[in-house]
Amino acid sequence: MSSVKYAPRIHAVDLFCGVGGLTKGLELAGISVRAGFDIDTSCRYAYEANNSGAEFHSTDIRNLRSEDILPLYRDADYTALVGCAPCQPFSSHASKNQTNVSEEYSLVGEFIRLIRDCKPDFVSMENVRGLSKRPIFDVFLRELGTMEYEYDYDIVSCRDYGVPQNRKRLVLVASRLGKISLPRPTENRSTVGDFIRHLPQIADGTSYPDDPVHCTLPLSDLNMRRMKQSKPGGSWQDWDDDLINECHRKAYYPASYGRMRWNAEAPTITTQFCYYSTGRFGHPEQDRTISVREAALLQTFPERYEFLNEDDPISIREMARHIGNAVPVKLGAAIGETIVEGTHVR
Repeated sequence: MSSVKYAPRIHAVDLFCGVGGLTKGLELAGISVRAGFDIDTSCRYAYEANNSGAEFHSTDIRNLRSEDILPLYRDADYTALVGCAPCQPFSSHASKNQTNVSEEYSLVGEFIRLIRDCKPDFVSMENVRGLSKRPIFDVFLRELGTMEYEYDYDIVSCRDYGVPQNRKRLVLVASRLGKISLPRPTENRSTVGDFIRHLPQIADGTSYPDDPVHCTLPLSDLNMRRMKQSKPGGSWQDWDDDLINECHRKAYYPASYGRMRWNAEAPTITTQFCYYSTGRFGHPEQDRTISVREAALLQTFPERYEFLNEDDPISIREMARHIGNAVPVKLGAAIGETIVEGTHVR
């Protein structure tokens, strides 16, 4: 008798897929992601260049229908619908500034509509933790219950899944097959040094010849002076008085203008990591911000993940937006493993 276990065919569709952080994680867990949908066409190259078999569809989710998704599940033993609706409106910063989120609320509502119409076996949603306090999340849970999904959710620390950041995210998993639980912590905590210390040195405002994604925006002369006085784990408070402006003392992010530390986790990698002024995004030793490649590694993308199409290049700022918006790949893999485990419930 053969001892080989049958691996179920799980087909997934990734809504709001971006450049494919969640898709790549699910793929590493053994799930076949058939397609990603996102309105941002600039994500197409990175998504398709790195995720075999997953086709990028530039589509507004409001125009997406079940007949667009159900054929992608053909020949599957189990199906999954996953996604991360645009999260900025649900952040603490947006809440303090009373950002109008009606459009983004409607996107979460569209996610509910597609779940209802497609009835996938599994659902997963990842988002900023602020979403859990919004009425639309209560609606989401209530609708899952009405559709007879069992679910689990919580605010998780990404560092518990091998991501070297202090990033905290809302993660939800749901199943129509029976009880399902959030992914268990999988790895020892990692540090900045574990992920980027090995990369070659580059000068401020340059790129590495063999990897054009290992690049940075140039610092101004003033910010270079500030960088040289910045300490790992510190902030603008480490500078001489003549380098400090009043706006720094009133900054929303008190840890802006700081360096990372080799032996600690990185701050949350945001879409603004390419700027020295928006967080502790200075390199631990070199006088520059972290590079695009370094940020991607801290988001646990594979080292050779392609973000830059040489035939149609995009800017450092655009790549930073793509990477900062992505689901960390290792978190995506943990979610994928939970879905795989969920197929054994029955």
